[in-house]
Amino acid sequence: MPPWIHHVLALLALPEYSLSTVFLVSFLSATLLPMGSEPVVFGLIQLSPALYWSVIFTATAGNTLGGAVDWWIGYGANRVMAKSRDSTNYGVALRWLKQLGPKACLLAWLPLVGDPLCAVAGWLRLPFWPCVIYMAVGKFARYMLITSALQGRFAN
Repeated sequence: MPPWIHHVLALLALPEYSLSTVFLVSFLSATLLPMGSEPVVFGLIQLSPALYWSVIFTATAGNTLGGAVDWWIGYGANRVMAKSRDSTNYGVALRWLKQLGPKACLLAWLPLVGDPLCAVAGWLRLPFWPCVIYMAVGKFARYMLITSALQGRFAN
């Protein structure tokens, strides 16, 4: 790893940047980058239990904003994706997403398919704000369930 990466990681590990780090990692993990925010979220909660709600809301905000960026990427990529319209999966996915509408964004928390789902919602031009609200609800529920489960598991 280049030395500057070690410097950035050391800087982000400082206590005064903890919520900023959670936001940044949650945002980046919600984009199409292959990473997860859960270790950072759970790690900070374990180190500072008093920050529980601040961490959950910060992670939810960052992850939702990342999902909104995915939506805009999909919105802008509509013409580029026109080539895939001949695919058999295209018709099934299109009908499913059109039928569910913005509610499909409740599944934005799912690994592997959640982030592309947000992009596809934008590509289909599903209404932005309802999609963002459903993304936020799903992502908040995920952080609550995961941290609750992990806290119970590590409490012993």
